[in-house]
Amino acid sequence: MQRLTRAGADVGLLAANTPHIVFDELQRRSFIPLISIMEATREAAEELGLRRLGLFGTRFTMQGRFYPEVFSKAGVTLVVPEEDEQAYIHDIYMNELVKGVFLPVTRERLLAIVDRLAKQEHAQGLILAGTELPLILREAGSGIPFLDTTQIHVKAALRCLLS
Repeated sequence: MQRLTRAGADVGLLAANTPHIVFDELQRRSFIPLISIMEATREAAEELGLRRLGLFGTRFTMQGRFYPEVFSKAGVTLVVPEEDEQAYIHDIYMNELVKGVFLPVTRERLLAIVDRLAKQEHAQGLILAGTELPLILREAGSGIPFLDTTQIHVKAALRCLLS
């Protein structure tokens, strides 16, 4: 991180969700401020008045504590898909989406999981905690807002750099 400072960096960010598993450790060691994708997303959820959100991402993101810890500090509850749904989401994420494959049948199944989270778990919105997820999931027809963490993170970085 010291090299980033010497190179003239004013701020840093991890441009993906799953690596945020180690965000707190990196932030403690960093010589420059780091912008958290989780904090920025939590702030976006609060601005929308969302108090209960579903979470899609890799298995590591959906099962990890790093998202729930940040959101619970603000009284926001996160709900994750059921175990078999998580396995499906992780599998298609790694074997389709990362490879640029976006199938209508995959989108339909993902939206069915979104619908279940909204109806059974009372999710008011969905966090798309994976850079490829917004490429296959759009809000149209979902009934709940989607929070694109990549877009939210970039906007937070721009606000920081332009302030």
